[in-house]
Order: sequence, then structure tokens, then C-alpha cells
Amino acid sequence: MGVFLIWYSLASATEKEKQDLLHYISNAKLGWVVLSICLGLISHLSRAYRWNYLLKPLGYSVRLSNSFMALMAGYLANLGIPRSGELIRAGLVSTYEDVPFKKSFGTIISERIVDLIMLCLIIAITLVFESETLLSYLGDKLANPIMTVGFLIIGILIGVVLLKLLKRSSNPFAIRVRNFGEGLLEGIKSIYKLKNRWGFIFHTIFIWFLYVVMFYVIKFTVPGGSEIGMGAILVTFVAGSLAISLTNGGIGVFPIAISVVLLLYNIDKSIGLAYGWILWGSQTAITIIFGALSFLFLPVLNRNK
Repeated sequence: MGVFLIWYSLASATEKEKQDLLHYISNAKLGWVVLSICLGLISHLSRAYRWNYLLKPLGYSVRLSNSFMALMAGYLANLGIPRSGELIRAGLVSTYEDVPFKKSFGTIISERIVDLIMLCLIIAITLVFESETLLSYLGDKLANPIMTVGFLIIGILIGVVLLKLLKRSSNPFAIRVRNFGEGLLEGIKSIYKLKNRWGFIFHTIFIWFLYVVMFYVIKFTVPGGSEIGMGAILVTFVAGSLAISLTNGGIGVFPIAISVVLLLYNIDKSIGLAYGWILWGSQTAITIIFGALSFLFLPVLNRNK
């Protein structure tokens, strides 16, 4: 699907748009690209460091080098299979740091919950400041709220029934699932046992601040990009974040989502696509390079495991 979307975005473009896109990408200002890459790496290091705040209450302390490499290896896995990186990350730390898989995976779920809250906060801020532009575009494209709530209630009821059946069952498989769930829950609850909550909060805000700044600095890489205001940056950030979250690394979807959003702000389609491709391409290259190196060096640097 990602490859198809890449082909479609190029096939649907006019010859002039293709030439403009190639021109913008080939003449991108590398200084800003390098700055965006550095900001991305710092955010990954901060995320790896933040992970220890959740592991320490459980009695584990992971070396920053191992947590960073496990994180990058997980990001690389996500490019192939969405959300598989969380499993890879927990498995690598379990292998090289002797942290039980179910507990480390539980802490990762806690991280994702916090990150979801941060994304929702940014979405709320974006809706407040850009409501007029967004509502004029979405109009009747918005999902029926009653139907959405109905599906949500049905899903919750089904989940509650399944949990009750699982608790009462004496089936060996159900018991294993229950035991795994208890370990997972212990990992998730680690967020309530934080000894350095302010450190965790600081890194959380710092990570998401860097994410937004990464988007912001890339606008200076293409001609006319400096005209993109902060409101448009926030909307593109939300669209890009959702594209990456719902697909394997945003392949094909990310640049299209960015260009569609920027069209709302009268930014030329070619400029929008170039902006999306430069941002996605630079960050994906870092994921591939550091993810591959992490898979290579983890066993080398942990020979005793």
C-alpha cells in the first residue's frame, strides 16, 4: 500500500509538479536538514533515558546504550510491521538486561499512554488555534459522533465480558494469559511508583517539543517554506503523527498527508510534497541507519549475555 501511494502521488502529479518536486528536494538546504536530524536523535536519546524512570521502580536499571539501541531497533522494526517495534524493544532489553519481558513491555505501554495524552493535548491546542481552517475543510467529512460513541461502548462491553471470563477460567492457556497480564499490569503501574516524576515529565515535554521543532526547521529547506506559519506547522504535525502511528513508519502516506494539509494554507502542492519527503526521508534514513547498527552492535557490546 505504501509503494502504491508513492506511485499514485507521483502519477497524479503534472509534469511541472514533478520537475518542481525534484528541484526542491535536490536543492534543499542541507543545514536545516542536518539540524532536524540532530533534533530527532536527541529526542530518541531523551526517550531512551526516560524509559529508566519507569524501570527503576520495578528494580531494574538499564544502561543508556542498551535502551537507546533497543529503541532504535524497535523503530526499524516498525517500518516493516506497525507496532512490532514495542515487542522487539522489550525483547532486546529482556535479553541483554535481564528485565522480564512482560514487565518491560508494560512500561512501554505506559510510555505509549503518556505519549497518546501528549498527542491529544497537541491536537486540542491545534483545534483551538486552527478551528476555523479545519472545520471549513472537514465539514460533513467528520464521522457521525453518535455512531462513534456507540461502537466505543460496544467495544468496552465486549472487553469487560472477556476479562471476566478470563479471570474465572481454569484453562491452562487462560492461566498463562492471566499471569502474563498481571506482569504487564505491574509494568504499566510503574508510572504511579515514579521516584523522579518531574524528571519523567521534563523528558516527556522535551521529547514532544523537539518533535514539533523538527517539523518547524524543515520548512526552511524549500523555497516558500518560510511562509508556513506556526498554525500550519501544528496541523501538519498532527497529520504526520497520525500517518506514522497508523502505518509502518508513514511510508507513502506521510508526504501526501503533509501536502494535503499545506494546500489548506495555500502552499503549492510541490512545495508541500517536497517538505513531506525531506522530513520523512531524513528521519527514516536515521531510523534505518541507527536501527541496523543497533541490531549489529547490541550482541557485540553485550558478549557476556
